[in-house]
Amino acid sequence: MIDNLEYNTEREHLIIPEYGRHMQKMINHAKTLETKEERNKVAKAIIAVMGNMQPHLRDVPDFQHKLWDQLFIMSNFELDVDSPYEIPTKEIYEERPEPLEYPQNFPKYRFYGNNIKTMIDVANTWEEGELKEALTFTIANHMKKCFLNWNKDTVEDAVIFDHLYELSGGKLNLKSSDEDLSDSTSLLRTKGKYSNNNNKKSHQKKNSNNRQRKRY
Repeated sequence: MIDNLEYNTEREHLIIPEYGRHMQKMINHAKTLETKEERNKVAKAIIAVMGNMQPHLRDVPDFQHKLWDQLFIMSNFELDVDSPYEIPTKEIYEERPEPLEYPQNFPKYRFYGNNIKTMIDVANTWEEGELKEALTFTIANHMKKCFLNWNKDTVEDAVIFDHLYELSGGKLNLKSSDEDLSDSTSLLRTKGKYSNNNNKKSHQKKNSNNRQRKRY
């Protein structure tokens, strides 16, 4: 009797563990049947059982297609039966997907964010004039604020102008401009002002809740 005991370390590896070992044994048995008629009959019975094990997926589109694909995967693509859908191959299943491209358009200056690059691309399409110049300085000021969010130290305007020139492909050039960008202290103070207001409101709300609390 002890010789008939089975341990998980000695058992066959489960390809899809969610269905359990008994389902894997049923599929292995179906592969051993001699006639295709018998295999088709058993395969349909197995699909019915698999569907009953996942009733929450019955409303999912192509639910039956998914079950048949899982049946062939669990059989290691060795089950010779007629399927109502295209039979997948092992090569397609093991094929590695194409690597996803990094969504960042300029990974060199990630701290500026993708919106800055979009704004620069729009500014490049505008005609020369006061509106384009105003937009360019607005973009440069926002770049400076983003830079300070990343590096809490000060930053020279020349650095921002160099980055803007590089990201715009040399089309937005403020290097020779006499106008300065917003002061670093004022940019950081604006952020701190809103932060202090939020903390103050949170503190007042907390005190208000304490006043309404019953004391015994």
